[in-house]
Amino acid sequence: MKMHLASHPPKGMPRAIVLSHPDSAAQLGWPDASLQALRAFWDRGGKGWFAAPSAQGDAYVQWIEADATTPAGAEKHRQAGAALAKLLNASKFAEVALAHPSHPLVEGLCLANYRYTDLFGKQKAANTPALEAIHVHGWEAQALKNLEIRVESVLLARTLINQPVNVLNALGLAQAAADAAKKHGFTAEVFNKKKIESLKMGGLLGVNWGSLDEPTFTVLEYKPANAVNAQPYVLVGKGVVYDTGGLSLKPTGSMDTMKSDMSGAAAVIGALSGAAQLQLPVHVIGLIPATDNRPGGNAVTPGDVLTMSDGTTGEVLNTDAEGRLILADALHYAKRYTPQLVIDLATLTGAAARAIGSYATVAMGNASEPVWSDLLAAGDRVHERLVRFPFWDDYNELLKSTVADLKNIGGADAGAITAGKFLEHFTDYPYIHLDIAGPAFADKPQGYWSVGGTGIGVRLLLEFLSTRTA
Repeated sequence: MKMHLASHPPKGMPRAIVLSHPDSAAQLGWPDASLQALRAFWDRGGKGWFAAPSAQGDAYVQWIEADATTPAGAEKHRQAGAALAKLLNASKFAEVALAHPSHPLVEGLCLANYRYTDLFGKQKAANTPALEAIHVHGWEAQALKNLEIRVESVLLARTLINQPVNVLNALGLAQAAADAAKKHGFTAEVFNKKKIESLKMGGLLGVNWGSLDEPTFTVLEYKPANAVNAQPYVLVGKGVVYDTGGLSLKPTGSMDTMKSDMSGAAAVIGALSGAAQLQLPVHVIGLIPATDNRPGGNAVTPGDVLTMSDGTTGEVLNTDAEGRLILADALHYAKRYTPQLVIDLATLTGAAARAIGSYATVAMGNASEPVWSDLLAAGDRVHERLVRFPFWDDYNELLKSTVADLKNIGGADAGAITAGKFLEHFTDYPYIHLDIAGPAFADKPQGYWSVGGTGIGVRLLLEFLSTRTA
């Protein structure tokens, strides 16, 4: 979507105005009849957007008593923006002028206006949002630019997630990361299968056995000259471009959205793209192990034992618990950077989704309390909330194997936690695991989430990294 500043609302297009009370509409220069209708709407307890004619064209007015500077209030403003997007598109408006809007309202409007239409043929026009541009007056240019970067970073992640595996396989995902790096000013190095073999990444290679497509391992790096951190932040994203479950085959219905099993990788690409464009003074590295998980070829079988790149042997008791196998190699690889903090993002377990639904991300790890405080607060501010699960060593008992160092599932209980403890085995640094299985993909519109990939994690990471500047 095009966004630009405007000192005055362009004539002949709808305006969006947020008021705390209808009395404050008197200064807008509307006809008395419009003001009276607005007052009556207020008195009736009307909700949503009120349409009224004005000298500048149609105006849509909503009153939001919530303070946009608080986390809860900001989310109400985002949802108001999403409602406005729905109204404008239903009315087939191509442009809108926003009169001194809050930042969250504009964010919600832009995020809600996204649709993935690349694969439509004859129906592309019918499924493309009518709204093409917004005109914002009352903001500084840099504030508008920063919001545009954050929104576009989320939309980049969404588009990657929404592409099916016949359009975006592991090689395609690596190429998309490299393209983003070239466009936005960071670096990308893609390891092919031969390089992955030389690194003895047995988890990534084992999951890939059932596929005709080769795996990739992508290293992204944003290192500005003014970086304030001597040790980098490392972001690790699960890049399973499609997950059938392997020989532990998923039911057909459960496979419908499995193109989204690389949502963690998409979030990492989006976050690096945003950090570079925002010129955040932080050194950030992104690691993306990528493959599809299929039951063909010489696919890994339950009972097989794989050797990860750190020498740990893992008994595979469920081939649908594949994400932790490829992440294990990436987390071990991260050790070479002596990182200040490693955060992984993965659509890892159905247990996480069942525990809290799509309302938040399950989080766990061994990072310090100040880091946790900052990350949780960042999540609240952008409404990508985190629910912190226990990470006690007691759960390690559930991962003991009779034939190998570890087994890749811990049983029916505490599935999200045992997955996280499996991953922790491959770390020797401050670590946080984000299981985004619940909110990564929307099967129906939800506020400013359109159907498909949500890009969850991008705004969280950018907000968190923007605080790590001292």
